[in-house]
Amino acid sequence: MLKLCTFGAGYFSQFHYRAWERIKAVHLAGICDRNADATERVAAQFPTARRYTDLETMLDRERPDLLDIIVPPQAHLDAIRAATSRGINVICQKPFCGILGCAQQAAALAQSSGTTLIVHENFRFQPWYGKLNDLLRGGSLGEVYGATFRLRPGDGQGDHAYLERQPYFRDMPRFMVHETGVHYVDVFRYLFGEVEAVTARLRRINPSIAGEDAGIVVLEMAGGMTATLDANRLSDHPASNRRRTLGEMLVETEAGAVSISGDGIVSLRRHGENVARPIEYDWQDMDFGGDCVYRTQVAAVAALLGQAPPVNTASQYLVNLRIEEAIYESHEQGRRIVLN
Repeated sequence: MLKLCTFGAGYFSQFHYRAWERIKAVHLAGICDRNADATERVAAQFPTARRYTDLETMLDRERPDLLDIIVPPQAHLDAIRAATSRGINVICQKPFCGILGCAQQAAALAQSSGTTLIVHENFRFQPWYGKLNDLLRGGSLGEVYGATFRLRPGDGQGDHAYLERQPYFRDMPRFMVHETGVHYVDVFRYLFGEVEAVTARLRRINPSIAGEDAGIVVLEMAGGMTATLDANRLSDHPASNRRRTLGEMLVETEAGAVSISGDGIVSLRRHGENVARPIEYDWQDMDFGGDCVYRTQVAAVAALLGQAPPVNTASQYLVNLRIEEAIYESHEQGRRIVLN
């Protein structure tokens, strides 16, 4: 049993709390948000959890095994410092620490304190990517030629874009890649290996926001294949819930083309055929992204209990952030960037 405390009670925290409630190996002892009303709103669902508005007070009184940080990036580093200095393990939301330099400091704090710091990068835990990974590792698809993800959530049009759900999106100077595209950098690495070079062209379409909301990012993967993020947050895609996958993926291989639809359907059209056939697999259409928050947190708990290796520790995740920096550098300099 792990004793858990949480820091944050904003929009996305609802998915974290519902997931923690389902994980039997975790006891939620304390909930903290600087906004007392937000703390009370969340804590009402967990009558045995104590309420706090000061993080360090909670950590000193509760002495948890794990702190879940669910606050905006500018508060990450101080919260990580508070936890790791007390020997407390951390799982932290992304965008992780906001900028690469702060993320590097956070990783160093975890290393020097001997604690585990895991980034809550949940897209690789979406079940359709797990099924695609099984197919790729099984060897039946043969050589992989290339992959494209078309990001099309359709939530970025007009003067009121993002206000309903996550209004802080509007003020982010780096938006599409920093907030959303980094998910797909991680997914591509999970599926296809490491990135060797980057070419990117970004743009802002909606003048009501500060950062970019569209662009093309081409990642040259080790082994020669390319993985492309074709992003436009203003356009949409066919799906009963456009936030389920946020878009569509196509992976072209020696054996044929594997697609992932907006409804999470994984299909294979074999080479030389004209009809794609769905591939059956088990998954739950719960909460966000095929229950990927729950799956992420289950993996983190398994790692902390010594049942599995940790995924996306801070030191591992720094690779994604270096690739993110290379994407922006490629766009700003108008050239291909080779990663060291």
